[in-house]
Amino acid sequence: MTIYIYRFLFPVCLIFCLTMVGIGQNEFEIMSYKEKKTYEIGGVIIVGAENRDRNAIKSIAGIREGGKIQIPGPAIPAAIKALLKLRLFDDVQIIQEKIEGEIVFLKIILVERPILSRWSYKGVKNSQHEDLNDLVKNIITKGGIVTDDQKELARQKIRNFYVEKGKLDTEVKVSEFPEEGKTANVRVEFVIDTKDRVKVQDIIIEGNKAYSSRKLRKKMSKTKRKGTFLKKSKFIQKDFEEDLKSITKFYHSEGYKNMAVVTDTFYRNKDKNVVIKINIDEGKRHFFRDIKWKGNSLYSDEQLYTILGISKGDVYNPELLQNRLKFSLDGRDISSLYLDDGYLGFDVTPVEVAVERDSVDIEMRIFEGPQFTVENVVITGNDRTNEHIVRREIRTRPGEKFSRSDIIRSQREIIALGYFNPEALGINTPVNQSRGTVNIEYKLEEKPSDQLELSAGYGGFSGLIGTLGVVFNNFSIANAKDKSTWSPLPQGDGQKLSLRVQSNSRFFKSYNFSFTEPWLGGKRPRSLTIGAVQTAFDYSLSGQGKLKITRGFIGIGSQMKWPDDFFSSNTTLNIENINLDNYRSGGFAITKGTFNNFSLKQTFTRSSVSDPLFPRRGSKVSVSLQITPPYSLFRKTQFFIPDAAQRQAIIDELVLTNGPAMPITEAEINSKIAELSDAKKFQWLEYHKWKISTEWYYNIFDKMVVAGIAKFGILGSFNKDIGIPPFERFELGGDGINNQNAGLQGKEILALRGYATSDITGNGVQTSSGGFQGAPIFNKFTLELRYPLSLNPNSTIYLTSFLQGGNAYRSFKEYNPFDLKRSAGFGARVFLPMFGLLGFNYGWGFDKTVQTGGSFGTFNIVLGFEPE
Repeated sequence: MTIYIYRFLFPVCLIFCLTMVGIGQNEFEIMSYKEKKTYEIGGVIIVGAENRDRNAIKSIAGIREGGKIQIPGPAIPAAIKALLKLRLFDDVQIIQEKIEGEIVFLKIILVERPILSRWSYKGVKNSQHEDLNDLVKNIITKGGIVTDDQKELARQKIRNFYVEKGKLDTEVKVSEFPEEGKTANVRVEFVIDTKDRVKVQDIIIEGNKAYSSRKLRKKMSKTKRKGTFLKKSKFIQKDFEEDLKSITKFYHSEGYKNMAVVTDTFYRNKDKNVVIKINIDEGKRHFFRDIKWKGNSLYSDEQLYTILGISKGDVYNPELLQNRLKFSLDGRDISSLYLDDGYLGFDVTPVEVAVERDSVDIEMRIFEGPQFTVENVVITGNDRTNEHIVRREIRTRPGEKFSRSDIIRSQREIIALGYFNPEALGINTPVNQSRGTVNIEYKLEEKPSDQLELSAGYGGFSGLIGTLGVVFNNFSIANAKDKSTWSPLPQGDGQKLSLRVQSNSRFFKSYNFSFTEPWLGGKRPRSLTIGAVQTAFDYSLSGQGKLKITRGFIGIGSQMKWPDDFFSSNTTLNIENINLDNYRSGGFAITKGTFNNFSLKQTFTRSSVSDPLFPRRGSKVSVSLQITPPYSLFRKTQFFIPDAAQRQAIIDELVLTNGPAMPITEAEINSKIAELSDAKKFQWLEYHKWKISTEWYYNIFDKMVVAGIAKFGILGSFNKDIGIPPFERFELGGDGINNQNAGLQGKEILALRGYATSDITGNGVQTSSGGFQGAPIFNKFTLELRYPLSLNPNSTIYLTSFLQGGNAYRSFKEYNPFDLKRSAGFGARVFLPMFGLLGFNYGWGFDKTVQTGGSFGTFNIVLGFEPE
């Protein structure tokens, strides 16, 4: 019984005691509250945070000498809270140091957080540090305080960076260390273990009946299984979601308008790879049935049906429908019909008014709106180029009806100038509804357009060869007196001035000059080009003779309006003199004589190429004819028939060439007479030369571009007795660099990647000098895939892979367009505004004969221009 009483009394006593303690505490608080008193602050001492401004700390805390403070009261807790809010201190204490009458002295004790002096990475390559710094520097800063929350956020950012690259198992640890030699400073180290990239083991698709899983997996351009050719396998959630959208878009374009992805899951197998499982519901395939128009008053239903190009029974394709209504690259859409006629507010909305079984009825609800005219055309950003140079290229004019196609064409023409950054070109069209007008604003950004060529190389026997060339693409004669436009020569009028000098001082010299005024007279797009070229080879010291070619030319170019304004015409008059003095180094059938080449060249070109540096769409077709007067129709053909003295002179020359010990044969004498006879009959060159060139560009996806190029040329004669001249012929093979100066060697050199000129037997017959005479016929076909690494106008860079085939033929009888020298390879191009085009090609020739120790592969350098 006693035990039970104790058990009862003990908890009762415990509760009583705790209650009394609580009452006592409350009474103390009440007593303390009653003892609150206001003091004057006599002094404030700050302990810690030696590098911080004392006055600033006092201001933030709200505690200063001479101020009033109630103790106890809210001022001290508020001061502590304000200082902690700065996140500069780990601990803040404010204590009463002493009281003298009505004056109190306080002490603020601060424990400062360490300052971040630097951070580093461990476990990853140095090349990745810059990308990681871009992430981390927005979270933590050198010289600032780093908190645990900031370190955790930086850790997550770094991990996500690698997860987005397919390395799902990346681990990141953050460590903090005192900085040696610096008090109150720390450094942070991110230890990164990326582990292996997680690959996609398999992609399982269920529910698909109309299309195979293999075909659907091909629509997934970013998420690929292990073993996919030329594609890394990795799992990235964002890319996977994009691929699901691609599958859905594909189904919708094939008429399965209700197709949906029911579930998409993934799991890790025993090899830690990802297995993806996609379950889809295809639904029923639908077709267009009735298409009706509502709200159209300007154009009849029949006209709109014709442009739409969709008929009853066609597969229901919402993407095609939108393209035909809103915007199509070929201009075949309903919007273009209205927008090109000034109806800027036009809109058309397709509405599904009925869906019965597999048929869909569409009602096109049209809002035509008012017709707008152009009020002002504003050009900004042309800091160096005069405004009239830009204004004469654009097709939009004040007072004319608004036209979208004119804006698109104006954009193309501005880019074609080459003076402005195509990526930064902006066009705004602010509308004034009350006045029915629209302003068109072209926002431009100038880019460097001048080019410098400066190079030197050592050619062994030829010695040091130096090249200096400059091209001023935005030159201005009119601004010569305005020193503010000089950079380094006067700029702003779109004229082109080109100067080039190349020499090795002993054997070779070449001078090149040209000037182009693109708008002769300033009223119409009619260009004037004048120029001159002189080239001299002197190998007389080595017994190879001399060659000198002097050429002058003048050309007139104009833009045509028929068949359309993408056509242009260029007419060039050439006057050329070729002098050979026992020249045996150029591969000509004739080694001695003076020849005159007076020709007229007419070229017709149609070009819709959007960007000359990296074309993504459009085409270019060019047809040219270069023709000389048919002299043989006006005068009797002259042949060389030597008399006795001339025959003896020939014999003496052969003796000097072969040496007195070698007998002179009749065949050698006749060969020399034939050569002199050729020199006589070709004194005035007569020929007709035809060339056809086509280029086609198409943007496949993203920035990947396919380019198809075909070229053909033929050199013909007027008189069979005279035949085809030894000059102006085609030589196929090599890098084509020697063709950058027209008439440099009296023949046209065309690049064929993977082959040297000597690999193309059709280049001509071997001459007495050991070279090749050149071919009168050639053709060449190229297919390229191009992908840009940078479209920055200061450094346009792209990679290319190619298939190429071409050949040269000695006569039209031998011509066979399918008899090609085939090659494949890859290359790169870099366009620097100051230096022009630079790059390389590596071509593998499949049909070349390789000597012992030779190679099927050929490496070529591209300098200054793209070889033909």
